[in-house]
Amino acid sequence: MATPLESWVKQTAELTKPSKIVWCDGSQAENDRLTEQMLGDGTYIDLNPSTYLRSYLHRSNPNDVARTENLTFICTRRRADAGPTNNWMAPDDAKAKVRPIFEGAMKGRTMYVVPYIMGPEKSAYSRIGVEITDSAYVVASMRIMSRMGAVALQRLGESAEFVPGLHSLGDLDPNRRFILHFPEESLIWSVGSGYGGNALLGKKCLALRIASYMARSQGWMAEHMLILGLEEPSGKVTYMAAAFPSACGKTNLAMMVSALETQGYRVWTIGDDIAWMHIGSDGTLRAINPEAGFFGVAPGTNQKTNPNIMGALHTNTIFTNVALTASREPWWEGIGGPTPSGLINWKGETHNGHSGAAAHPNSRYTVPAAQSPSISPRWDDPEGVPISALIFGGRRARLAPLVFESRDWQHGVFVGATMASETTAAATGAVGVTRRDPMAMLPFCGYNMADYFTHWFEMGSKLKNPPKIFHVNWFRRGADGKFLWPGYGENVRVLRWMLDRIEGQADAQETAIGNVPTPNSLPLDGLDISQETLGELLRVEPTAWVEESQAIDKFFDKFGDRLPAVLRTELQALTDRLQRSIVPVK
Repeated sequence: MATPLESWVKQTAELTKPSKIVWCDGSQAENDRLTEQMLGDGTYIDLNPSTYLRSYLHRSNPNDVARTENLTFICTRRRADAGPTNNWMAPDDAKAKVRPIFEGAMKGRTMYVVPYIMGPEKSAYSRIGVEITDSAYVVASMRIMSRMGAVALQRLGESAEFVPGLHSLGDLDPNRRFILHFPEESLIWSVGSGYGGNALLGKKCLALRIASYMARSQGWMAEHMLILGLEEPSGKVTYMAAAFPSACGKTNLAMMVSALETQGYRVWTIGDDIAWMHIGSDGTLRAINPEAGFFGVAPGTNQKTNPNIMGALHTNTIFTNVALTASREPWWEGIGGPTPSGLINWKGETHNGHSGAAAHPNSRYTVPAAQSPSISPRWDDPEGVPISALIFGGRRARLAPLVFESRDWQHGVFVGATMASETTAAATGAVGVTRRDPMAMLPFCGYNMADYFTHWFEMGSKLKNPPKIFHVNWFRRGADGKFLWPGYGENVRVLRWMLDRIEGQADAQETAIGNVPTPNSLPLDGLDISQETLGELLRVEPTAWVEESQAIDKFFDKFGDRLPAVLRTELQALTDRLQRSIVPVK
């Protein structure tokens, strides 16, 4: 008798009509065969093996270079269950619309069956997915980003406990491109795109949109968060998770080379993008990284911003839409040094400096996590690591101080729910526009976000020792438009202040928005920063925050009566504190 997986594969083959079916085992031999195949058909371009061993360049279709949020849908029976921040289609309508696109989509192509585990191989908190795809590039990428192949099949056995995901490149027509999520069925359909988050279905699709729905019903959390460990001189490591919108420095923070490393403060990487968090037997919040690799934005990455990832990229890496030097090495804007001559841009054309960026602004690297020099010895701990701090952040040029601490869990959820940031090139659409992005989950929450907020409050009530919640803003600018804070490795100073707050050792000043460091409580020794600049970094301007509170009120209106009342209570409390802190002009 066929297993549930075998039955689904058979049904899918009848729909898509591939020329052959390959069950992927994740082995090196299989990867070598796929590599030779992709080098032969132009999917891969070989890089200089003396500097980038077993590493390749892939160029996607120019119309297929980022997540397409406008074509991403949550398909629930009731529209209200998808909520106002998601695109919605009824499941039957979605299938009726997209099934014809899948009809015969794999004719003349190979159908790959890709079983994978999201999370450590032996963790009870990991989940199994199976992606069917006609893209060898997707297979190779999933091998890096998950525990893929025989290990997943062995764990699955004859069980039906897996998330099926059907993907086809189709004809790469944006008008026939859809990324569909059926959370009530734990099902994913994606057609018409070969780009990262649209095609690597274990990533945003399973690990966030489907997993967030699963987590709510099962009593855990699936969050768009990095996980890091901050080691102090005693050797003790404190673990923190942080949510920033894509391309706002998550990977750089997760893999930071600490400016205080000589003092004994070192940063260890658990994950750079997604955290699955559950309540441990001791009542604390514990987190695993469901991914096995890093899928990071290349432009701006260099020896200063992220030396650890730069060291990791020289082996077993897939580069997507970066430029190519004459010596067949990857190149992108911000990598450091002058633009080399003889550069080929991300479209495969000679770069002349007049045709835009040489590397696409959202060009990527896909690299095994274990290759980072900063990877924690506990990065794949089946039990996860205990989380002592949750950090929210985004790009706010004028408003938010460098860091502030919430008053309690309830206030912290409000801080996360009202987070806002300037948009970046990680998703299609306008760049530089400030948008509200609660918990950095706006594009990734697989159900009504008002219910998501409620789940956060419910989780907090079950924690015996909830993490402290902070907000950071590395991107505040002065009157001259320049960044006030040096960022990168110096950000460890802010993490150290958080650590000291967790341990009850650092001072803070209470403000209307939360607790801000006193000027003397931040460890700034060795950093050339004036008192005037520090004052501006930590300043909370009540009148500006009154405008912010009005924008928050308007945002909350989107959710109607479904919004948890406690968020309105927190907003009113903020408004009251702001009014009291505004000194009337005499």
